[in-house]
Amino acid sequence: MISFRYHLVSIAAVLIALAAGVALGAGLLDDAGSELSGSDDSTDPALARFDEGYAARTAPALLGDKLAKHSVVVLTLPGADEGQVADVVADVKKAGGSVTGQGVLTAKLLDPANRQFAESVAQQAASDAGVTLSGESYAQVGEALGRSVAGKVDASLDDKAAAVDAAMVEAKLVTWKNKPSKAADLAVVVSGSSRAGGSGPVLAALAQGLDGAGAGTVVAGPTASSREEGYVAEVRDADSPVSTVDVTDAAAGPVVVALALAREASGNNGAWGTSRSADGALPR
Repeated sequence: MISFRYHLVSIAAVLIALAAGVALGAGLLDDAGSELSGSDDSTDPALARFDEGYAARTAPALLGDKLAKHSVVVLTLPGADEGQVADVVADVKKAGGSVTGQGVLTAKLLDPANRQFAESVAQQAASDAGVTLSGESYAQVGEALGRSVAGKVDASLDDKAAAVDAAMVEAKLVTWKNKPSKAADLAVVVSGSSRAGGSGPVLAALAQGLDGAGAGTVVAGPTASSREEGYVAEVRDADSPVSTVDVTDAAAGPVVVALALAREASGNNGAWGTSRSADGALPR
């Protein structure tokens, strides 16, 4: 005969099992809800094709010849997407601009632990070349970098520029995929989606120094770059005078970069791209 106590034990076991099941189910539902709320950044292929088609049809009218008579040096950060960089280069050319060269700002340059080394290289190179630097810290390094690649549109890079560039290349602060043979009046720095960490303020200061060497600079990256600790977010937080774009991973993103460069050429800077951008989707 089953005792009353047995019934109580059985009922208690059932209640415990139900509680565990509810807790487990809630956890799974919470995870599913988290994923649906936007942790998955993948795009529907059909929507991606529409985005690409729309951008291809509208780009010529938007770009026109807005970068005609302007030249651009393209600099990338470690981890930048090569396809996105290629699209930026292509749309600069579609807008009538020329690309003088394409290089990489190395991890060695961006590492704040190497600040004194980078500063000493820039100062010594500038001194040897007879170039005066007016900035401070990494802004001074960016100014030296700018002196080596920027100037009047398509002007020949002089011996001073060549000397500063040679020092920065030898120190492995910069590497070149296509070394500039002429000066650029505009610069664009393309980042990846990784977190900047301590390199964010470094980039902000470098870009500021680079900006002063020509007509303007744009720092651009994918959507993630304007999230917390992203490179674009760090540049914006530094209240840098350079322009920023955070949609290089969208089909129309490189168009926005070219338009931002055109705005820089006219003496105006801003932040464009996603809703995290203070000046809207694209320059007007």
